[in-house]
Amino acid sequence: MSGIKHFLDLDQHDTQTLRSILDTGLAFKQGKGEEEPLKGKTLVLIFEKPSTRTRVSFEVGMQELGGRVIVLEGDSCQLGRGETVADTARVLSRYVDAIMIRTDDPAKLADLAQYSTVPVINGLTDDSHPCQLMADVMTFEEHLGPIAGRTVVWCGDGNNVATSWIQAAVRFNFSLKLACPDQLMPAAGALEWARGEGGDITVTTDVDSAVKDADCVVTDTWVSMGDDAAESRHNLLAPYRVDARLMGLARPDALFMHCLPAHRGEEVTADIIDGPRSVVWDEAENRLHAQKGVLAWCMRN
Repeated sequence: MSGIKHFLDLDQHDTQTLRSILDTGLAFKQGKGEEEPLKGKTLVLIFEKPSTRTRVSFEVGMQELGGRVIVLEGDSCQLGRGETVADTARVLSRYVDAIMIRTDDPAKLADLAQYSTVPVINGLTDDSHPCQLMADVMTFEEHLGPIAGRTVVWCGDGNNVATSWIQAAVRFNFSLKLACPDQLMPAAGALEWARGEGGDITVTTDVDSAVKDADCVVTDTWVSMGDDAAESRHNLLAPYRVDARLMGLARPDALFMHCLPAHRGEEVTADIIDGPRSVVWDEAENRLHAQKGVLAWCMRN
């Protein structure tokens, strides 16, 4: 069905669209947005992975926009088990105005979008986390101004959030350096796409050289939900821990970001995440505001 505005990944939208969504979210944050633009609308949230920030921010955001929320968790729905994802998409489309899914399998997201006749939003898959990056860009710009032309460094596992950082670097025109161990490099397809789009992307195992003069240093948990071989991953990622020495290589006003939940003493030391350069709580808050922009963009006529 044409005309449906899904929000699946950043690479599927042009810069103007993403900027418009952020502008809308920021207007809501500042109390300047349209009052209850989604009154009478219903959003269903499907959680196949546990969540704190995603669930609360989407629920509160939809309610503040005047809409209603239904939450389906784990075994409370038959998605991909008792019936096909395509059939679930067809049925839910008759009941609600939009679907958000947080799942392990990106194929489920793709199937939902293909067969749904209402917008589908990616709340996280094992491949990407676009809503987080909308909040991250909003947070960066609130603290340091336009992100275009600046340098962001990712330290650690080249995971799903790193993939969305790669896509964001292209769409928002900033330099991205990814410092990762050889065994945990970012997805080759994402890197190939970014380079084909002319993105300024550098991949290295040398974390010190990557962080030098950075405007923002970002990391994530070493062991995510569903990851195996925790001890092996810890050994690989220990040199990529963000501590005072590493942050000292970045610019004096450099920000520290983490999408949370965090494990102090593993991917980041407590003095950094709880220190003055950390903006992780602003990031968490901005999930609410950025996602309100996404919801309004998807569902407003």
